[in-house]
Amino acid sequence: MKRSTAVPAVAGAVVLAMTMASCASSSDAGETGEYVSGGTFIKATASEIGSLIPMSAVAPDEREMINYAYEAMVYATPDGEIVPWLAESWDATGTEVTFTLRDGITCSDGSDFTAEVAAANFNFHGNAENASFYFGSVVPEGTTAVAEGNDVTVMVPANDPFLLENMGLIEMVCQAGLDDPESLQDTTNGTGLFALESIEAQSTYTFQKRDDYTWGPQDVTSETVGLPDTIEIRIIPQESTTANLLLSGDINAGVVLGADRARLDGAGLEYVGIRNPVGEMLFNEREDRPTSDPLVREALVRAIDKNAAAEVIADGSPMEPISLVTKTPLLCVTDEPLELPEYDVERAGELLDEAGWELGSNGLREKNGEPLEIVFIYDAGTATHAPAAELVQEMWNELGITTELRANDAAAWSEQLYSTFDWDTGWIQISSGGPLIQHMFYGGETPDNGGYNFMFVENPEYEALAQQAMTASPEETCDYWQQAEKELIERVDVAPLADNILPTYMNGAVFEQPGYITPTSIRMLG
Repeated sequence: MKRSTAVPAVAGAVVLAMTMASCASSSDAGETGEYVSGGTFIKATASEIGSLIPMSAVAPDEREMINYAYEAMVYATPDGEIVPWLAESWDATGTEVTFTLRDGITCSDGSDFTAEVAAANFNFHGNAENASFYFGSVVPEGTTAVAEGNDVTVMVPANDPFLLENMGLIEMVCQAGLDDPESLQDTTNGTGLFALESIEAQSTYTFQKRDDYTWGPQDVTSETVGLPDTIEIRIIPQESTTANLLLSGDINAGVVLGADRARLDGAGLEYVGIRNPVGEMLFNEREDRPTSDPLVREALVRAIDKNAAAEVIADGSPMEPISLVTKTPLLCVTDEPLELPEYDVERAGELLDEAGWELGSNGLREKNGEPLEIVFIYDAGTATHAPAAELVQEMWNELGITTELRANDAAAWSEQLYSTFDWDTGWIQISSGGPLIQHMFYGGETPDNGGYNFMFVENPEYEALAQQAMTASPEETCDYWQQAEKELIERVDVAPLADNILPTYMNGAVFEQPGYITPTSIRMLG
């Protein structure tokens, strides 16, 4: 079934390593316990935070942190409904959307958030010189915005089937932050219910609730019963430590994926389920890498026993991927599983022979006297990534491939994918709420030209279909995007082996998590 109406393309969009996308929950969070106002909501996150600049931060943990302090024109609920937030109403066509702002919105620095400031945000993202995260696909070149009274009108040069969702879900920054984006590196300046108050040794981020907030989605204000006074985000790399703190009640939320889940489930802790493309493989297609050859990419995928690899990487609970789009509400996603090249070691060997990588007398593949060496990268903080990578290494050994495994922390991800480009493949994920964000990585500019296409993909068939999708009607756009997605998989630009559920466990609080935890939805329990 195609899900294609009233859904956001950029809900919580980001990339790499452990990515999050709403899927299902183990219970109805709103019916557990009694709400008690005040106190501190404490959440564990696994990685260090590099930047809090909303216009350019890419890493998932950075986008999560930004989510606590910045807001958008509209809010996408976990079931995909678009409801008012900063905008109380809107009127959209294919090339123009007008948002009418609520009265009385203010920024954490005390300034007014007006239609003029909102227009300045959209114009910032529409200016190529600003190198915004959203420029290109979500905010096309030539986008402009004007303000009149409480109305801000955003105009795009060509028809956009999901203009409301694309523009409506961009985080709004207050004027001082727009004037000096670098000032937001380690602070916040938005309209959010919570504002960053302090950072302790890059390990604890504390957000304080504002007392003048009246414009939350679903009528949330500073006085809504159950809201905490403070949100505290702690950097806790070890999953076992997170589990211990959840069980003791010392933290309220944290992602636990590995063996420690059994302890949490046994204790009756509930969780919000997150669909996670944990087994997604991407490939470096720079011309100096062996994986630039589609024959090599296909051979590598065919040589993997996908069922065995999926069991390991998904910790015994693999889900068949149905789309490269994984964030709720799964824009342009069908219910059919994606079709990857079949497991066939003999065929894999033939493909490598065809690509010129012949098996030598030493049992290793060589071409022009050079061995076939694959650099396989994975997330050091994801418990299942290392054993799954080792399993793949064993499978590739049978073909005479030399595989170097590298465990990445946050700094290594940024360096390898966007600077040195010294990698070939690995457990690397792109997660988004819709195909436009995907297009930024598979069809956009490469990092050496200021873009996000760190794989250096050049897929003409995909690009042609993407361009058709971008200008199609809402009724037709998903058909084009689904065809485009198939082109990426058939050319082995990406190989999604398995998804799983990435659970955020809860103790002493409940919340909504359509992408990341929505701060206005947090309710403390008595």
